[in-house]
Amino acid sequence: MTPNATHLTEAQAVAHILAHCRTVAVVGLSPKAHRESYLVAQYLQAQGWRIVPVNPVAAASGQLILGEKVYATLTDAAQHEALDLVDVFRNSDDVPPVVDEAMALGLKAIWLQLGICHDAAMARARAAGVVAVQNRCLKIDHARQAVP
Repeated sequence: MTPNATHLTEAQAVAHILAHCRTVAVVGLSPKAHRESYLVAQYLQAQGWRIVPVNPVAAASGQLILGEKVYATLTDAAQHEALDLVDVFRNSDDVPPVVDEAMALGLKAIWLQLGICHDAAMARARAAGVVAVQNRCLKIDHARQAVP
């Protein structure tokens, strides 16, 4: 059940995502093992999450990332996978079209990684009922939650 996203505190939004999301489209997932997007996705995959890479360059060349088929767009990914969450590794200025695409697809949760912020796009998402988190690391929050 998706809570009223407009009234969630940041802590409640994080807790909801960690409790209810297991299939994540990673927008901007790099095939380079030293990049943060790769390390976060690899960690989540090791924790049992389903990773759905979204990277137009990698998709065009037909390569796999972390053993998974790569999609050129979020829309392409959503046509083949039941997505619970969109995890964004893009510049803050690139966030609004990703949020708009996620909302158009009816996706219920968006996470902007550490250092990525766009208050207006996040406010639009929350107003549309999307659980939205920004400027936090999904790997860090997941690991913190797992510690007893």
